[in-house]
Formats: sequence, C-alpha cells, structure tokens
Amino acid sequence: MHRRDVMPVVLALAAMTVPLSALAQSYPSKPIRLLVSDSAGGLADTIARIIGNGLGEVIGQRVVIENRAGAASNIGALAAARSAPDGYTIYQMPQTLSVNATLYTNLQYDVFRDFLPIMRTGSSPALVVVHPSLPVKTIAELVKLAKARPGSLSFASAGTGAPTFMAGELFKKVSGINMLHVPYRGGGEAITAAITGETPVYFAPLPVAKPHVESGRLRALGVTSNARVSAMPQLPTVAEQGYPSYETGFWYGFVVPAKTPREIINTVHAATTKTLKLPDVAKRLQDVSFTIVGDQPEEFAEFLKAEVDKWGKIVRELGLKAN
Repeated sequence: MHRRDVMPVVLALAAMTVPLSALAQSYPSKPIRLLVSDSAGGLADTIARIIGNGLGEVIGQRVVIENRAGAASNIGALAAARSAPDGYTIYQMPQTLSVNATLYTNLQYDVFRDFLPIMRTGSSPALVVVHPSLPVKTIAELVKLAKARPGSLSFASAGTGAPTFMAGELFKKVSGINMLHVPYRGGGEAITAAITGETPVYFAPLPVAKPHVESGRLRALGVTSNARVSAMPQLPTVAEQGYPSYETGFWYGFVVPAKTPREIINTVHAATTKTLKLPDVAKRLQDVSFTIVGDQPEEFAEFLKAEVDKWGKIVRELGLKAN
C-alpha cells in the first residue's frame, strides 16, 4: 500500500528533537555508501559519482558508490529501505520511484514511510535518439515510420517504470504510434542496445546520449524539455516539432532510511549543499546538462508528494501495470 499523504514525513523531519546520540555526535567515522539504482555508465551513476566524490572531500569520509540496478530501481530502493538508519547508507532516489508508487501494486517498500528526504540534487532533460540505420532525421519522420510499421519498431528503457520508459509511453500516447517496449537492467545496458541497433529507439538522458550523438553512433531527433538546451542549441524540442504537450526528463535526490536521526540528516544536507557549490562539481554537472536544485528536506518531501500524484494520474490514464 502506498501512502499519498506526505505530512508524516514533514512532521517527522520537523519534530525530531531526540538528543544527540553517540552515533550522531561522531558521524561520520567511516566510509559512507551511496546506493544507486542504475548500472555503471547510466545517468544516475554518472551524477552519483560526480557528487559522491565531492561529498567525500567535504564530509571527511570516502563515499563509495554501490550500483544496485534492476527491476526499475526497485532492487536498489528496497536495499536502501532495509539499511540501518545510521547515516552510512544514502540512497540516490530516482524519479522512477514516483512512478513505481502507482505502477507496481506489491512493492516491498514505501517512498514515504521508508525514507526521509535530504534534498533534490537536480534534474536533466532527455534526447529522443535512434540508431543511424533507422531512416529518420526528425520526430515527424519517426512517427511516419512507426505508423507504417505498427508494432515493429522497438524502444529501449532502463526498466518498466523508469523515466526512459515513461518518456516512451507518453510519446506513444501523444503521437498515436505503437512501439514495442524493451526493458533493460539500467541505463548502461539501454544505451548500449541503442548504439548497437539491437533496440533502435531510446529516450535517453542527454548527458549519456550526447557523446554518442557527437560521435555519430546515435542520431538525435529532439530534446524532451519545454525549451532548447544550451548543450545542443541546434536541436529542436519534441514540442516544437508538433507535440506541444510533450515534456519529460529526469530528477534525482538524496534520501536516507526512515528513523535516521535529524542531526545526521542536517550534517549530510549541509555537506551536500557545500558540495554542489564546489566549482569543480558544479562545472562537471553543468557539462552533463544537470541542473542543480539543492532544496531543503521539507521542500523535497512536498515535491515528491506532487510527483507521485502527477505520475500516478498518468499511469492510470495510460492503463499501465507492471505486476
């Protein structure tokens, strides 16, 4: 069962007045694990490594990235939810979980009950990319080809429920086409499938796809944001190519297991805030078209509530189910 009421999270964050424990006073005294629900090479992994390296320098302990890809981020989420609430496991929550809350009916974790928010670190747009062997150069040509071959074109995703999956399903809905969905175990595998042509269409994170577009291994047809991006200003949006209601992307945020002391949350929040302001970290994130947010825990909690509501409505409208 998935609670939609975010107030328990906000109240828990506001009312934690437990005296400093020995744990909180000495935190951190050993390396911190940063769990990522993506395979190496995906956007989530890239972002986590940039921020994690900087965070380690700021907080004074090594931050170790642990990849737990698969099951549309549910494997990593469950591992994080079951971790000790001692601050030594931070989970980089992906947008996927706001979709999964409605898409899956028997999750073994709850995004509100089992996690406490630290901050939304930022967001990034996606690119609609195809393998160069596909005879299309625009969104209109992709739609025309898909309608000429109903059900024969396939699009890759990082798993059912992932933003890459929702981007494809939304595009199918607004364009009226039928494409076969092929889920992979994370973004690394999905982008590889697109590059090899195994699955020729992918709604890929811009930072991950851009180098492959520049090398000619993929062809970009449009960007999924509501405006063109500075990283690829010549590339039109999907919206300006005939689908004005189409907009999607990726966001990430740091959370910790429920019952983590507020003092530790404050420490991680302050260190992450400082990390995101480091010139090297900010530059590297900008280079991969990741827009920094860096909000407060209560703001992230409210944002998560709104995202679960928004994607829940879309999942129900599209009639999507994962189990």
